[in-house]
Amino acid sequence: MTSSSSAIASFVEAAPPGELQNVVAAIKSLTGEDPKTTSSLDPAFERYNEEQFTTVKLPGASESVIVSSYNALGGGRYYDAQSQSSFNFEHGSQKASDVQTHSLESNHADLIKSLLKSVPGQVQEHYPSATLGVFPTENDTKIAILIVANKYSPNNFWNGRWRSTYLYNPSSGALDVNIKVDVHYYEDGNVRLLTERPASLSLSSSASAADIVKQIAVTEKKYQEDLNRAFGTLNEGAFKGLRRQLPITRQKIEWDKISGYRLGQDIGGGRSK
Repeated sequence: MTSSSSAIASFVEAAPPGELQNVVAAIKSLTGEDPKTTSSLDPAFERYNEEQFTTVKLPGASESVIVSSYNALGGGRYYDAQSQSSFNFEHGSQKASDVQTHSLESNHADLIKSLLKSVPGQVQEHYPSATLGVFPTENDTKIAILIVANKYSPNNFWNGRWRSTYLYNPSSGALDVNIKVDVHYYEDGNVRLLTERPASLSLSSSASAADIVKQIAVTEKKYQEDLNRAFGTLNEGAFKGLRRQLPITRQKIEWDKISGYRLGQDIGGGRSK
């Protein structure tokens, strides 16, 4: 891949939540809609969709499913354990097609099915809208529990995404956690929050779906509280330090007399001529 192709691919992979098609449109306008450029971006589209847990509704379905490396079958196909179906996914357009029956094959099928029944309660309680996926992974030695919640508000110039990954090892009881939050605000500026919280927890090797869900709830609540505290600290600390609290004269402005101020002299500290 040339340096220019690598640079363009990096734009795709760094696209903010809900804004991939905007980035693609911008790339096409810059490259003159060269079909070679678009086709060369297919690997970047795939990496983006799998990393971001892109959600898609299957033809005829009402609920969304997740696209990720954990449920990839190869050749552009993915599967969903809940609906027991597989589908083809076109990464550039983010469209699903060719849905087929797909049976879950795992030594931990009972636990996976129990999680698919138990985790939605936690998800519905804490997220306005979210999509869940549970899949066997790492040669069936672990179970991946994926949660993604998207909130798009382009009319208000912001979009956000929460992604949670829980890898449970039924043999050891280890639960590896990684939570990522990505928020983009772009009204009269361009501000983006990218934060990540990894953790390693321990459960019993005989932990039930209810035990795992309880730990998920505790972990996500704590991270949400930590984020709230961090935002408060930023507002009263770093962000406050960016703003001038008083004019250069070190005197507070008397707003009821604002019409009588001479801008250069009284507010700006300048000298009258």
